[in-house]
Amino acid sequence: MVDARVKAGAVAALVVNAFVWGVSWWPFRALQEHGLHPLWSTALIYFAAFAALSLRPRALAELLRTPALWLLAVAAGLTNVGFNWAVTIGDVVRVVLLFYLMPAWSLLIAWPVLGERPTTAGLLRLLLALAGVAIVLDPAGGGLPWPRSLAEWLALAGGASFALTNVLLRRLDQVSSGSRVLAMFGGGMVMAGAVALVGGLQGAVPAPSMPGLGGALLALLLAAGFLAANLALQYGASRLPAHTTALVMLSEVLFASLSSVALGAAEPGGRTLAGGALIIAAAAWSAWPRKAERSGAQSMP
Repeated sequence: MVDARVKAGAVAALVVNAFVWGVSWWPFRALQEHGLHPLWSTALIYFAAFAALSLRPRALAELLRTPALWLLAVAAGLTNVGFNWAVTIGDVVRVVLLFYLMPAWSLLIAWPVLGERPTTAGLLRLLLALAGVAIVLDPAGGGLPWPRSLAEWLALAGGASFALTNVLLRRLDQVSSGSRVLAMFGGGMVMAGAVALVGGLQGAVPAPSMPGLGGALLALLLAAGFLAANLALQYGASRLPAHTTALVMLSEVLFASLSSVALGAAEPGGRTLAGGALIIAAAAWSAWPRKAERSGAQSMP
C-alpha cells in the first residue's frame, strides 16, 4: 500500500513532467527565433543531458553492450524529432492531440513485440481514437481525413514512436533505469542531429547559427528542465500503478492547450475539440484500471 504522502509526491512529480512537456513548445519556438531549428535545438539540449548522464560509467557501459537499448534510443530519438519539430511549426493543440493517439499505436505494436493480443475493449478504444483523429483531420472543404501538413505527419509519427518507446521500456524492464534513460537522451541527440544533417543537405533545415547568450541560456534551462522532468517521471511512475501514471500524464494536453491558446499558438475549432474529446477519452479508457487491478491484483504496466 502506497503511503498517502508518497502517493501525493509521486502524483506531483508526474504533473511536473507533464507541465515541462506541455509547455516545451514555447522555448523551442523561442530558440528558433534565435536561429536554431528545433532539430538542432533538440540535438544540442540532449547532448548536454547525455553528457551529464554519461558521468555514470556503469550506465554508459551497459548501453554500449546492450543492442536492445540501441533500438530504444532510435525510437525515443524519433519521438523527440516528431514532437519537438511539430509543436514548433504547427497548431500546438492539434499536434498534441494527434500525438496522443499513442495508446492506439501501443495496442498494435505490443501484439507483435510483446505477444499481447488485443482484447475486444482494446479494439473498441482503437476505433474510438481513430474516430477522433478522423474528426480532427476532417478538412473543411471535404475530402478524406488525411494529414495535410508536415506538423500533422510529424505528430502522428512521433506518437507512434512514443508507443514503440513505451513497449520497448516494458521489454527492457530488467535493464537498469540509468542505462534506459541514457539511451533515450542519446537517441534524442543522435536522431535529431542525423535528421537535421539530412534535412540540411536537402535544403529543408537551415544550418544552425550561434544563438547568443540569451539563446544559450534558454537551451541550458530547457536541458535542465528535461532532465528534471525525466527524474520526476522515474520517481512518480515507480511509485504508482501504471494506470494512475497514464491518467496523470494526460494533464500534458491541458498544459499544452492552455499555454498555446493563451499565447496565440493554437486556435482550436469545433472539429478539433470534438475529435480531441474522443482521443482523450480513448487514452483515459486505456489508462483505466482493469477489474483485477481494482481488486488488488498486481497491475500490468
